[in-house]
Amino acid sequence: MRLVGPSGEQVGIVPLAKALELAQEYDLDLVEVAATARPPVCKLMDYGKFKYESAMKAREARKNQAHTVIKEMKLRPKIDPHDYDTKKGHVVRFLKQGDKVKITIMFRGREQSRPELGYRLLQRLANDVEDLGFIESNPKQDGRNMIMVLGPHKKKTEAMAEAREAQAVRKADAKANPGRSQNAVAEEADKAPAEDVVEADAPAEEPAEA
Repeated sequence: MRLVGPSGEQVGIVPLAKALELAQEYDLDLVEVAATARPPVCKLMDYGKFKYESAMKAREARKNQAHTVIKEMKLRPKIDPHDYDTKKGHVVRFLKQGDKVKITIMFRGREQSRPELGYRLLQRLANDVEDLGFIESNPKQDGRNMIMVLGPHKKKTEAMAEAREAQAVRKADAKANPGRSQNAVAEEADKAPAEDVVEADAPAEEPAEA
């Protein structure tokens, strides 16, 4: 077998008996790391420590893994300016988090004969958030609805890293300033993003047609 030492150094090709003798001498385990190689490759290591480190690396990888999430925002063609600003705020927050956003324009009654209203609204929204996202799927008619998908410029992993960094800064600031007033804490809580209030899967309850 080809033997690799505990520090990664090449010991050379040795018989099994010699490899076992060295393992006993170093108080380490003899672990086969490349069974299909010719000759097979074995390494002297602390197998328990190796398994623990491998498990920790896998755990960290799962922790940092980014899952693709598609949020949904529903609008009406003749949406009120205040409602538009509110919904746009949600879209901005989703894009900042690194999530995709599916924008759905819902047409009702005679509105279905005016698809250009929905198209203009989607284009307006895309222009308003162009610094955070781009049109990943162009507006298209889907039955009585018109759909467009916005993709974030920032990757999900980058958004997660920034969020963790911001959280660490807040914790460090709290430790450095333990005497802050309750009002200051309340003000920060007000500035924190609220929980998502839009539906991602379940259809929204639609208002009755006039």
